[in-house]
Amino acid sequence: MEACNAVEREVDKVLLKFGAPPPCLAVFMAELENGRDTALLRRGKRDESLILPVNDSISATLDTEQLHAKTTVMISQHFKEDCIWLNERKEDIKNPRLQNCLNEIRSRSQLSGHMNDWKIHICSKNNFPTAAGLASSAAGYACLTAALTKLYKVEGDISLIARSGSGSACRSIMGGFVRWHMGMDKYGMDSLAKQIVPASHWPEMRILLIVVNSEQKKVSSTIGMKRSMETSEFMQHRIANVPEKADKMQCAIIQKNFKTFAELTMKDSNQMHAVCQDTYPPCVYMNDVSHSIVNFIHSYNDAMNDIKVAYTYDAGPNATLYLMEKDVPGIIGVLDYFFPPPENIAIEYKRGLPIKGIEPSQDLLKKLKFWKHSPGQFQYIIYTKVGDGPKYLYDPQDHLLNGQGNPIKCL
Repeated sequence: MEACNAVEREVDKVLLKFGAPPPCLAVFMAELENGRDTALLRRGKRDESLILPVNDSISATLDTEQLHAKTTVMISQHFKEDCIWLNERKEDIKNPRLQNCLNEIRSRSQLSGHMNDWKIHICSKNNFPTAAGLASSAAGYACLTAALTKLYKVEGDISLIARSGSGSACRSIMGGFVRWHMGMDKYGMDSLAKQIVPASHWPEMRILLIVVNSEQKKVSSTIGMKRSMETSEFMQHRIANVPEKADKMQCAIIQKNFKTFAELTMKDSNQMHAVCQDTYPPCVYMNDVSHSIVNFIHSYNDAMNDIKVAYTYDAGPNATLYLMEKDVPGIIGVLDYFFPPPENIAIEYKRGLPIKGIEPSQDLLKKLKFWKHSPGQFQYIIYTKVGDGPKYLYDPQDHLLNGQGNPIKCL
């Protein structure tokens, strides 16, 4: 009995630390928020089960204030089964990748007594499209991993654990610009993510996310990647050239060389989608509006006689644009002109950081040699920056689970 009381006292102490009132049941809660990442250099997979890449990859973790996955995890001796809710819907807790993540966490747990045997409730919510090419699984698994490591007091490098859920999650677990090293060990013990520089290194960098279609994509990135590895002849050429490009990208980030950074980013995006087209059957992620944005960016850079903005696309139609803070008003102005917002829009069109465009001059419009589209080609635009990675939330008002471990509906 004394041992049980000691465990409950330990749990109550942790609950107070996280800002949650100790309920009648013995529970242990952690609440965390993490930003999504956006790939600059992408990777393929050499081992599907271990989620091992065929090459290094580099990404930027975005700021949690604008784009984030939020996760609350709670364990209790009174929970009857493990449960997970995602965006207010109960999901299958037996998902193999989720189980990999949970099993690895529990095997490294530092909790005392029988707490490792307690069932877990997980509630997660993100504020950006899921499975629409905005890296939602990476943000979700990174957030989950960070919350679980806090909950179970896991120590050491946790990028390996995040990778067991989603490959890209091992990058999202860190802030700033991150490089995932492919490693050589067949079991993946050296396949780890390392931060290149923190967000503060390049504070002028800004990101515009142009959401063209927020619906779930027809071919998941996991299936598409596997199909490309099996059928694309272009893939082997890509794999052979990535190491040199990764080193150049890392140098460009460290030196804050935007021109090199932008060229490498756009060329890698083009190459990845060329591989997708070379795949049999092809994986088509970009649509007509996506290609129009690509053409527009090249026209804009040509008109400015400099590379002012770079595009990149994940496995989806939505564009991620990189540019310097000083150039944001100008690019927003011409985007609004050539891609007018939807008419009578019922939702917020421009989200994230405060943003206001500058009306383009007639001289610039003539130089652009681009055509004006009908209103509503974009669903909305998000303006954000590079972020610092996972952030712990101590305010009970941020929790997604109540004291009994059930989802709070008004999220």
